[in-house]
Amino acid sequence: MRVGIPGDGMRLTQKVTIVGAGNVGSTTAHCLVERQNADFVLLDVATGVAKGKALDMFQAGPVFGFDSRLVGTSDYRDTADSDVVVITAGFPRKPGMSRDDLLIANAKVVQEVVEQVVKYSPGCILIMVTNPLDAMAQLALKVSGFPRSRVIGMAGVLDTARFRRFLADELDVSVEDVTAFVLGGHGDEMVPLPRLSTVGGVPLTELLPPERIEAIVKRTRGGGGEIVDLLKTGSAYYAPAASIAAMVDSILLDKKRILPCSAYLDGEYGIHDLFVGVPAKLGRKGMQQIMQFRLSPEEDAALKKSAAAVRELVEKLKVA
Repeated sequence: MRVGIPGDGMRLTQKVTIVGAGNVGSTTAHCLVERQNADFVLLDVATGVAKGKALDMFQAGPVFGFDSRLVGTSDYRDTADSDVVVITAGFPRKPGMSRDDLLIANAKVVQEVVEQVVKYSPGCILIMVTNPLDAMAQLALKVSGFPRSRVIGMAGVLDTARFRRFLADELDVSVEDVTAFVLGGHGDEMVPLPRLSTVGGVPLTELLPPERIEAIVKRTRGGGGEIVDLLKTGSAYYAPAASIAAMVDSILLDKKRILPCSAYLDGEYGIHDLFVGVPAKLGRKGMQQIMQFRLSPEEDAALKKSAAAVRELVEKLKVA
């Protein structure tokens, strides 16, 4: 698409919109704008918030050395013809609040946002971040009418990052040498997979006793809540933003990375018509392939239990 850039006429570029200029949205914009692989729009319904934050980040360009265009706005018309739209808008979790508590309030927000996004960017790829994430992705799929390849939830990248971080700390090694996957819904029933996790190519089960692995799995499941309890008035945003950026990079650059994402399953892993976290290949066309592998009976049962928790929320929204 052609986008006008002040000072250099017209050039070909990609365009990414982030809806919601709160902590997650603005931190995501900051992560992305330094990459210089697109032009960016930060949108928020609060007049002046997105404009002020975007202007602040834009003025950091000379210091950090990026020339990306970043526009703040409250007008969806400025988001027209976006290639990727990241939806972070919604109410954050508060202490004592589960993701499920956010269901009804955020459903209304997501429906309104998706309707506007689709109006101006009918060919975009949606990355859903608003919680409860899997149910909001399901709602976005229904409202948008998009194929499942163009609606993806950011969940597993974040959950897996937490799992890897905790494992690296436990073993006193670099996170670069820790590989892991977390499947299932983005909530208390997520499914970390120790059997398929490695450290420097060595199976995790060879390096830690079962009780330590289970303790780390438990902390991973409660990773978001741990941060909410500490912050008191908000939820995590640095790690979620980094996770979103990894997904956007893979799409814009057609890297075809295998990332754990919330994807709409149509029989994969024996689950039908539901968004659940699974490893997926992300490229320029969105979610290009769901990677399937054999689960143990225990892992399969845990994944089905996690999916059942997601389906319960989806049924409450009547978007199944």
